[in-house]
Amino acid sequence: MAVLRTLARPLLASAFLSAGVQTVRRPELLAPVAAPVALAIADWIPFLPRDARALVRLNGAVHLGAGGLLALGILPRLSALALAASLVPTTLAGHAYWREEDAGKRMQHRVAFFANVSILGGLLITAADRG
Repeated sequence: MAVLRTLARPLLASAFLSAGVQTVRRPELLAPVAAPVALAIADWIPFLPRDARALVRLNGAVHLGAGGLLALGILPRLSALALAASLVPTTLAGHAYWREEDAGKRMQHRVAFFANVSILGGLLITAADRG
């Protein structure tokens, strides 16, 4: 089982590392799409900035940091929980397929939405893993 964990954690983290690099570098590309969800979360959590671009960059930094820790097997349960918590708003903001008018785009977003839901399941399993 240890060999499996050693292989699975970096594989699970790879999506977050890749997306995190792009998001930290170019948050302005995602900020308009993320703004409604990001600003709503900032309303609930007073210490967060009220700037969509800064929130998107912060989310990318969480993906990089927690993804890196998960890939290295450092605090894997906590890292998985942090990634799971950040994945929910990311998915709701970026893949709200139910709002898409175009059938082709709706299908793409639905596939991406459920891919993220599947990744969320893997993160929750990782967070519960005591090995």
